[in-house]
Amino acid sequence: MSDLKTRPQDTSVADYIDGIADPRRQREARQLVALLSDASGEPPVMWGKDIVGFGSYHYRYASGREGDWMLTGFSPRKTKLSIYLMDGVERHADELAKMGPYTNGETCLYVKRLDGVDEDVLSDVVRASVAYVREHLDTPRVTGL
Repeated sequence: MSDLKTRPQDTSVADYIDGIADPRRQREARQLVALLSDASGEPPVMWGKDIVGFGSYHYRYASGREGDWMLTGFSPRKTKLSIYLMDGVERHADELAKMGPYTNGETCLYVKRLDGVDEDVLSDVVRASVAYVREHLDTPRVTGL
């Protein structure tokens, strides 16, 4: 079984954000660091080369595959911000309808501009997502194997 390439790194989140070429994306990344840190209660950590993650949880599939993943995170892509809700976007559909424009994948919110969304709603959604993951998806690690 291969190791995940996207895992916590020792690289600096501040240096990563400083290296973002677009000043608006850079500003939005700083806003998201503050928002997701507050909502998750966790400090930002680089996951791979371009994802800023917060906290972690342990998962184990029925197949036996297991690993660790971030509780929440974001990536400031060129055309949109990707914000990760590990319990799935659909679970938060009613609340997200109040947030402002976005598109989504299964666990990703895609936002073109952060100033176009209600940050209080986004914060509440992230907070609820993190709480759900901690309660329902975090699997205790097996020791002594």
